[in-house]
Amino acid sequence: MKKIGMIGGLSWVSTAEYYRRTNEIMQQAAGGVSSARIVLESVDRQEYVDAVILRRDEDAACQQILTSARALEAAGADFIVITCNDVHRFVPAIQPAISIPFLHIAEVTAAAIAARGLRRVAILGVRKTMEGNFYEQILARHGLEALIPNEGEKTFIHDSIYDELVQNQFRDETRQEYQRIIRALGARGADCVALACTEIPLLLKPEDAPLPAFSTTELHCQAAVARALKLD
Repeated sequence: MKKIGMIGGLSWVSTAEYYRRTNEIMQQAAGGVSSARIVLESVDRQEYVDAVILRRDEDAACQQILTSARALEAAGADFIVITCNDVHRFVPAIQPAISIPFLHIAEVTAAAIAARGLRRVAILGVRKTMEGNFYEQILARHGLEALIPNEGEKTFIHDSIYDELVQNQFRDETRQEYQRIIRALGARGADCVALACTEIPLLLKPEDAPLPAFSTTELHCQAAVARALKLD
């Protein structure tokens, strides 16, 4: 079994879910009382937020993730998963500096959506995910089109993630607003939705979404187990 390197802490809420689901999936796949070989590097979220939000210093944030990636490499990890969607924007800059690969969450998600025969993907996440181009580019390579919420919807989604979800708060009224936003995106042409923040599936289960919904957390954990067992 390969050793999974996990960069967590962004937030601890989704990191705990990653650890739980990766081990549940591993036990189902490998049988018995199997558990995944995981080495976790937990980032200080406050340090990351200070760099990205307060100082707008993307280089400092990238360096923080690179330091964690190198620690996982030194600890013997065979590959790396990041338990946060938007941090994957740093992967192209970091990958050349380490010798082990990242398992990219957007690649895993795009492949799963394409396999279902869906094409127009609404992206829900923090602003850097919704407004950045890494999801759009990866989806396009799989023949998919990204649809982004409007400004008011983006503000609600982003603020709810920072003010509630990463603080382990999940409110019915927030869930209902997500459902309303997804219905609106469907009316604008989306045929599915990527829950592209790893805390969102803790608020809104895919089966409760008005469109076919893809939990990036679940897909990433499944792919990590497959790679650890050399099934991918």
